[in-house]
Formats: sequence, structure tokens, C-alpha cells
Amino acid sequence: MEPPAPFDLDLRRAARLADLAPFHVMEVQTAARVLEAAGRDIVHMEIGEPDFPTPPAALAAARAMLDDGRIWYTPAIGLPELRAAIARHYAEDFGVEIAPSRVVVTAGSSAALLLVLSLLVDRDDELLQADPGYPCNRHFVRVLEGRPVGVPVDAASAYQLTTGHVNEHWRERTRGVLVASPSNPTGTTIPPAELADIARVVRERRGFLVVDEIYLGLTYDQDVLGPPRSALSIAAPHLDEFYVVSSFSKYFAMTGWRLGWIVAPEHRVRDLETLAQNLYISPPTLAQRAALACFTPETFALLESQRCELEARRDRLVAALRRLSFGVPVIPRGGLFVYADSSAFDVDSERFCRDALEGAGVAFTPGIDFGVHRASDHVRFAYTLSRERLDEAIARLTRFLAARERDGSRTSGAAR
Repeated sequence: MEPPAPFDLDLRRAARLADLAPFHVMEVQTAARVLEAAGRDIVHMEIGEPDFPTPPAALAAARAMLDDGRIWYTPAIGLPELRAAIARHYAEDFGVEIAPSRVVVTAGSSAALLLVLSLLVDRDDELLQADPGYPCNRHFVRVLEGRPVGVPVDAASAYQLTTGHVNEHWRERTRGVLVASPSNPTGTTIPPAELADIARVVRERRGFLVVDEIYLGLTYDQDVLGPPRSALSIAAPHLDEFYVVSSFSKYFAMTGWRLGWIVAPEHRVRDLETLAQNLYISPPTLAQRAALACFTPETFALLESQRCELEARRDRLVAALRRLSFGVPVIPRGGLFVYADSSAFDVDSERFCRDALEGAGVAFTPGIDFGVHRASDHVRFAYTLSRERLDEAIARLTRFLAARERDGSRTSGAAR
């Protein structure tokens, strides 16, 4: 008797994986690291990670806890004192009163989004999102057997969903809307009146609204536009099923600590707690203690100085990209990125990024990471590097683009 044929391990892979694309920004970083290992100097503009160190108060608190050694589980939805501190943060910095009982501390904002979407999305449910948008959001929906619906947006709406978009694309299986303000990759924001209208429409359709605010602390042009407003002060009166997601990663410069939070309706907190208990037990204890130490005037003064530095870098990068003939029709009002039209140089953003990495030693991200709408015409630059390195990147790109023009290797949009 012949032995049985080996089991085909590919048959065991869940079908949903076929719909998940690689995270191209990580692919760019990997290629950049290979070049660095070979001795090349690479300017990194691909990753949305602040280059500032963890605040000193957070490090001191973490060291003290390490010395103590008692790093045990916390409640699944976070330390009560950290939940209270986050609630005070909204009151003191955004003028929004929320009960600490509505705050759910999570293992990063990715875990926060997964918890919320696990609570709300069933198989074949549709969720409206802007295209371009943060790629993992659509993948989260797909992992949960839902259907992410990317709504094409452009400079006319500052790359954000509008009430008109929601009305136009809402269908029988649509269950809700996910927006980000400020957004990744575009750095744009949703005007308060527009967000209130979106919330009203979603409520009329008996849906839910999720607002990603992880870049809210990194909002710029405040001398002209005023201080940032949380969606909690705008959409909450219009909607019961309303969730805000935020994080310690960006404004607090604590990316590797993996700590975020949700502000949820009171009646959904217990459900989120049940999900957290089962999915990851509790958020990292050391990270929670470190984050709790950040809520002091001294740390916020430091964080504000870092925000101002990022705003200056944004101004420097936008001006330089426009001089080089990249299209930047909308000024990013927050976040860490500039989303630029690169079609004047190449109709394939992935190829353009690869060529720039190899030819100029500058790493940035192709638009194909963020959706399908004009994705091959756009690239994303992160200004998470010093002004000196930013200037070096611009100088390298200037030489690289001039050489392409001389060599006739430029592939313009007119060639399509």
C-alpha cells in the first residue's frame, strides 16, 4: 500500500488572507535596511514614528516598576487611575467631560480598532472608509469577515469623507462609517460641522461611527484655526453608537509601548471588556504605569515643544516638495505625513519609490499602501526626522529627479 500523500498545508490557510495585502511601508523599510547593511546611508521617510524619545517621566516610572518587579496583570480595560487620567485629559485639553468608566485602555490603537470592529461588524457587513486611508483598517474589517468599502476621495473634500459621500455610498449591508481626523496618509481633518452632519446621517440610518483620533494631539496651525476639537464634543450629541479611538504612540511618542484607548458608549464597555479579556487578557502593565506618569505639566510642555517642531518640519517639507513639482494641493493640518502627487515623475508609485530608494537613498511609501483611488499617482512622506536629515533628503531627491530628467527616464502622467 502506498503511503498517503502529504497534506497540502496551503489548504489550511484561511481564505481571508487572500484579501490582505502586504503592508508596503514595512516592505520599503525592509528594502532600506538591506541597503544599509550593504553600507548605504538611507534617509528614512517611510515610517510614521516620531523620532523623539519616550518622555523622561514615563521612563522613570517604568524603571521604578522594573526595580519593584511586581509587573502583574491589570484589569482587562486598564488601570482605573489611568482611565481617570485620560478622562481628565479630555476635560482639561479638549473641553469635553467624559466619565472614566467610558475609557477602555487597550494594547495599542490597533487593538482598540480590533475591539470596536469585533463588537460591531458581522459577516458581510459593510463599513465605509475613505480611499486613501490607513491600510490596516480595511484589513481589520476583512479579518472579521466584513466588507470594507473604500470611498474615493480627493483634494476637493480634503481627502475626507463628507455627508454626501456617506449618503451616496450607504447600501443595504452598510452598518457604519470609520473616519480619521487628522488622517493617515493625508494629514487632513474633518471640519466640525461636517463631522456633526456625518454623525446625524449615520444615526438616521441606525448605524455606528468610529473616529480615529490618534493624531489629534499633533494638530497644527492652531494660531489660525484654533485648538483641536475632539469628535466627542462634535458628534456625541447626534449619535449613540459612537466610538473614539486614540493612542499614546504619536503625540506622547510612545510607539513601542503599545498602548491606546477607546472612549465608548457606557452600555458597550462591558462587551469590550469581554473581548479584551479573551483576546489579550490586559494591556501591558509596564506601559500603563509609564503612560500614567506623563500627565504632568512638565511632560505636556515637552510634548507641545515637539508638536511645534513637527509643524516646522511639515512647513519645510511641503514647500520643498512643491518646488520639486510634487502635487500637494491640501496642506496637512496634523499628523506626521505629506501625501503628494508624484504622477509628474512616474505613473507607478511603487516603481518610483523603489527607484528613489536605490538611486537617491531616500525611503518613502507608495500610494498603493493606502487604497486604490489614484494610488499609483501618489506617495507618502513622513517628516519624522531632524531638519538636517530632512534637508539632506530634499537635496538627494533634487539631484535624483534632475538626473532622471537628463537621462530621459522620467515617465510622466501624459504617457498613459
